[in-house]
Amino acid sequence: MSDEPQPQQPGQGWAPREPQATAEADGQGGGKPKRPKRTGWRRLIPTWRMVLGTFVIGVLLLIGLFYLGYSLVKIPPANALAMKQANVYLYADGSQIARDGDVNRENVSLAQVSKSAQHAVLAAEDRDFYTESAIDPKAMLRAGWNTATGKGKQSGSTITQQYVKNYYLAQEQTVTRKVKEFFIAIKLDREKSKDEILEGYLNTSYFGRNAYGIQAAAQAYYGQDATDLDAAHAAYLAALVNAPSEYDVVAHPENKAAAVARWNYVLDGMVKKGWLTESKRAGLKFPMPKQQTASTGMSGQRGYIVEAVKHYLIENKVVTADQLDAGGYRITTTLQKSKQNAFVKAVDDQVMSKLDKKNNKVDNYVRAGGASVDPKTGKVVAMYGGIDFVKQYTNGATRKDFQVGSTFKPFVFTSAVQNHSETQDGETITPNTTYDGTNKRPVQGWSGSYAPANEDDVSYGDISVRTATDKSVNAVYAQMAVDVGSDKVKQTAIDLGLPSDTPELTPTPSIALGVARASVLDMAEAYATLANHGERATYTMIDKMTKNGQTVVDLPQSKTTRAVSREAADTTTSMLQSVVDNGTATAAQAADRPAAGKTGTAEEDTAALFAGYTPDLATVVSVMGQNPKTAHHESLYGAMGLSRVNGGGPPAQIWAQYTRNALKGKPVSDFDLQLQSGAEETEPPATDEPTEQPGTGGQDNGGTTTTGGDNQGRTQGQDNGGTTGSQSPTTGGPTNGGTTGGTTDGGTTTDGGTTDGGTTGGTTDGGTTTGTDGGTTDGGATNGPDTGGTTAGPGGPQATRRR
Repeated sequence: MSDEPQPQQPGQGWAPREPQATAEADGQGGGKPKRPKRTGWRRLIPTWRMVLGTFVIGVLLLIGLFYLGYSLVKIPPANALAMKQANVYLYADGSQIARDGDVNRENVSLAQVSKSAQHAVLAAEDRDFYTESAIDPKAMLRAGWNTATGKGKQSGSTITQQYVKNYYLAQEQTVTRKVKEFFIAIKLDREKSKDEILEGYLNTSYFGRNAYGIQAAAQAYYGQDATDLDAAHAAYLAALVNAPSEYDVVAHPENKAAAVARWNYVLDGMVKKGWLTESKRAGLKFPMPKQQTASTGMSGQRGYIVEAVKHYLIENKVVTADQLDAGGYRITTTLQKSKQNAFVKAVDDQVMSKLDKKNNKVDNYVRAGGASVDPKTGKVVAMYGGIDFVKQYTNGATRKDFQVGSTFKPFVFTSAVQNHSETQDGETITPNTTYDGTNKRPVQGWSGSYAPANEDDVSYGDISVRTATDKSVNAVYAQMAVDVGSDKVKQTAIDLGLPSDTPELTPTPSIALGVARASVLDMAEAYATLANHGERATYTMIDKMTKNGQTVVDLPQSKTTRAVSREAADTTTSMLQSVVDNGTATAAQAADRPAAGKTGTAEEDTAALFAGYTPDLATVVSVMGQNPKTAHHESLYGAMGLSRVNGGGPPAQIWAQYTRNALKGKPVSDFDLQLQSGAEETEPPATDEPTEQPGTGGQDNGGTTTTGGDNQGRTQGQDNGGTTGSQSPTTGGPTNGGTTGGTTDGGTTTDGGTTDGGTTGGTTDGGTTTGTDGGTTDGGATNGPDTGGTTAGPGGPQATRRR
């Protein structure tokens, strides 16, 4: 045996470590290779196993939650409308005006609803109702996305979901309610047929006019049963479900275009689904609904007040429509019962009692509206909405579809003083600034072409702003609007109180003539700002609001802001005093208070207004013409037996009677005015007579009929507080009051203030100017010489002052 060391032989179970490790590393061994660790950014990316696991767990979780919700949420008892509480509306003294808790609803079976009505509602709300499930995930996601991206809140609910909300749940917009609605709709869809659900939906939907259900709606809007509804009528009712209050074209004539568009949308949907042929669709005309009839609990002025209060609360976001609908509120308004009654009596005495609807067709068109505001607080103390809420639904105090006419002109002058404006010649605009009052004179300094006509095409030549205001001269005020800047005029009107979205409140020269369509309530707020020396107290109708004896809502804070300077407001007031003393509004003198105001007439005499105020009360009155069947605006020529209804006639007479009685017992206070520099100067007597253009018709806004220094060539001077007669601008005296509908044609001015021209029109109330040199009228004696005249005729003021 050698002494050299021998190599070791591997024994049993022994293996060299390094070669083994190498073999495994090379994949030659029998074991599975070890996965390398994830490093760097790769650690942030989930593996497919993680994604799959998360997805499976999420699906299982959703399924579990779904079945949990499905098992826990039960179909509750019906949320019966009969259990609703009433809202109570009170005068400022706590006496009750009305309760609005009565629900107008009559349930009918689906067989009692015409197929046209069923299809119209489906076309409007859920066209795939019979083929879809109880919920529409796509619509819900789309609605959520549109809301999140600022495209407005949209409903993603099916008819089944809407029925669940109407019948089983409350109206609050909460996640809990939506979750309940989701599960109840699914259960209901399994337990009830589509016909049963549609029937329930048709009986619980709200259509406006306090009508719940298709049957009540058919009666409320068309006086027919649901089974008799054809496609045209049914499409309108279906359109109402989307916006019941806004799409009632009788209550809101200004929204008719939107309502008709929705009506067309419904009909087009019926055609698309094959429920209506294109030939029948082409022959359909929009069916105007009838005037609303309401329960006697809303008769008289009560319904107008309730609707106006509701609108105020919702518009000012005090409460929502759903909260009001739930009921239980006790609402104390700012309306004063004595003043409210005085307003109603004045309208009845001066207008409604003089209507002969059987023998005079135009008397059926007469409507009236009015609003009265405390200038210092902004509180609405009285409102006249119409003859009777049961008979005439539209509120004459809040509607915004009639022009305000020349009652807008004071805002132009106020803006001129506020902005220190000058004429085209560089002269500061004051009451004594001279303008060219020539009829159809093109305005200067305007990029377009505009040459407005004066009333009855009368040309005045050079005339002061004060006299132009007395006579409501369009040529002067259109030019003034350009001199001031029509955009500034618009802003001043908004600052005074008109809403910025007032229809037709556009910055063009025509703004001066009152083409804007503001409500008398909005105009009352603006005039109250003038009465309050330019400080605007935003109007309010609510003093207090409680529920279950506790105050549960915060009312808008009463605040007063400076709208225009005091000298701008006060100088305007001094001009409007002249309108009452010498101009178109002499009938307002019957209030026996210092007063300022302006008359106005809409185009084609469809409305006549008087807007006036004392230091204590601002009130606007409008007499309007509307066809009761078509809602079309109608001219008031011949109404109440008058040749023409002007602002200085019935509206000014209503204002005077109401103001006198509303302020009875209150000490008489005079205006405390701080005038613009130069405003107190007196204009020199006019020497040139205005040029008369042929024309007939009443004097703009108040019935001044003269052929000399007042309103040359204006005939048919409906008065009742206007001026009738012919007088020299320097020596004659006006005959004020006492003439209703009297007309004067031509005439020669004499030193005695007489009219030599005879008469051309019927007269009432105040007598006819006979044209004798003594200036006498059948209604009273007129002293013709230089000192002016006094007319004792009925219906007019007893004395007239003249500058």
